Order: sequence, then structure tokens, then C-alpha cells
Amino acid sequence: MPLLVSEAIVLHAFDYLESSRIVRLVTRDAGMRSALAKGARKSRRRFGSGLDLFGQGTAFLYTKAGRDLDTLSGFEDVRTRTDLANDLERFTGAETIAEIALAFGREGADAALFDAIAAALDALAEKSGDEAREATLGGLWRIVATLGFGPVLTECADCDTPLGDQDPALFTHSAGGVLCKRCAALSPGGRRLPAAARSAIAGWMNGRHLDALSESDARAHQRLLREFLSYHLHDGRTLRAFDMWERAVWGAEPESRLVETGSSIA
Repeated sequence: MPLLVSEAIVLHAFDYLESSRIVRLVTRDAGMRSALAKGARKSRRRFGSGLDLFGQGTAFLYTKAGRDLDTLSGFEDVRTRTDLANDLERFTGAETIAEIALAFGREGADAALFDAIAAALDALAEKSGDEAREATLGGLWRIVATLGFGPVLTECADCDTPLGDQDPALFTHSAGGVLCKRCAALSPGGRRLPAAARSAIAGWMNGRHLDALSESDARAHQRLLREFLSYHLHDGRTLRAFDMWERAVWGAEPESRLVETGSSIA
């Protein structure tokens, strides 16, 4: 069987039989891979802590044409991300990032996607509290953009009319972005996207991070992102980690902030 050696990140793992583990990896040189790590639970000599969630290192994979499950013979030069497990909000955000990467990622070399996932996890590991949620939002939108279906935000998605930086706009999932006033009048649905929210999403897709969002704005951004991802996930799968992340209550502030800021998504 051919040997594939590639940098990889563990996105999901579960025990198999008495001593083995099955892992889902994103690799720099071969995209998403599933692999069997034989004896991983009995001896850590070949794998060390590399099979811990979100660990990153060099994976040695034996592949076979027509087989969906590779054989993982080793995992070296491991970089753990144990800080993600020390905070519930960080860990839930990391699980959501992994879920979206697995749901939309494909086989085949995609260094840009690998780097976007690694950067999202690294940024999240440095945050806590409200900032962790913003880091998760930023990482997810960057992954969406890297996968090639990021929304159009600076011009009308239907007629290409440029939008002013301060213009609110209607955001529709079917159009793949925002609409100008004329096209919005013909659209059967959508959400009003204020200029500040549009700027935030554009910044996230370009790898920039913002200050912690207000509770109402963060919830609105989560809702918009969930709807956008669900629209593009055509097989009907439920985003369970995303649902848990969105429903979690890490803190609260008065809903009146929605009205005061005028920046939330309607």
C-alpha cells in the first residue's frame, strides 16, 4: 500500500474494538482522511498524544485505492492544543470548527483549507469568555471563504451593483450574499444586514478578528451563520456541535442592546 506522509490535524476520534482508534484528519496534502490507528489505546509509543483532539503533527498513512479507511502507522512531531480543553466555551467552539470542516471538506490537497483550520484553532486557544465566541465566528467564516462559498458583501449578488460601506442590505442565502434595494424588493425573504455586521463578516473572511461582540450581536451572527451553512449543506445533516455552541449560555446582557446599537441582524 502506498505511504502518504502529510501534516495533519485530528478533528474527530473514537475508540474501535479493544485497543484501536479511528480518527478523522484534515491533511495538508490529501484533504480529509479517515484512518485506523491499530493498538493506539494499548501503546502510545507510535502515536504519543497525537491522537488527542485537535492535535497537529506529521501523519504516516497507508492508503489503498477504493478503500475509505487508511491505516495510520504513526503520528510524530506532535503539537497539542490542550488549552482548548481547559475552557468549555473554547472546547465547544473548537468542536464546531471541526464539525464544519468535516461537513464541507473533501479529499485532495488543500493547503489553504488546512491553514485556515489551524489558524482558527490557534486563535481560539488564545481567547476566553466572550472573545472565544468571536474567535469561533471568525474562524468559521474564514473556513467558509476558503472553501469557496463565502457570501458576496460589497456588491449586489444578483446585479453586481456596488454597495456603499455604510449601506444596510438584505442578505439572502439563495442569492449567496447581499442585495441592492432594487433586487431586494424582488426577493421573497432574507435578513437585514447592517453595515457594521457586513463589515464584521468581511473582516472574518479575510482573517481579521474583532473585539468581543455584544450578547445580542453575537447571537444574531450565530443565527445567520447557522442558516447560511444549513442552506449550503445539501444532505440534510444536523450540525450538532454548532447547535450546542449556539444554544450555550455563557453570559447575558439586556436585549435592549439590540435597539441601542442598531448593529444587529434583523
